[in-house]
Amino acid sequence: MPYVNKPRPYKKEYEQYQGTEEQKKNRAKRNAARREMTRKGKVRKGDGKDVDHVKPLSKGGSNGNGNLRVRSASKNRGYKRNSKNQVV
Repeated sequence: MPYVNKPRPYKKEYEQYQGTEEQKKNRAKRNAARREMTRKGKVRKGDGKDVDHVKPLSKGGSNGNGNLRVRSASKNRGYKRNSKNQVV
């Protein structure tokens, strides 16, 4: 839901969603995947690319080599979402 003409409650968002143990673990997995691809030389800081999970972590995917790929940031973040803002 867009926040039109009112400030976005970042602190509340963190407390209720981003700060949960599950989300912290998922963020750590995403960071580990990025480090792995950087180590292999497939991405580097500031190159405009994202490390994508073929099967998303939210749907039971892993950080295995077969589930990781490099995509442009715009393609990786442009997935269709349903009314609950979940990747379809």
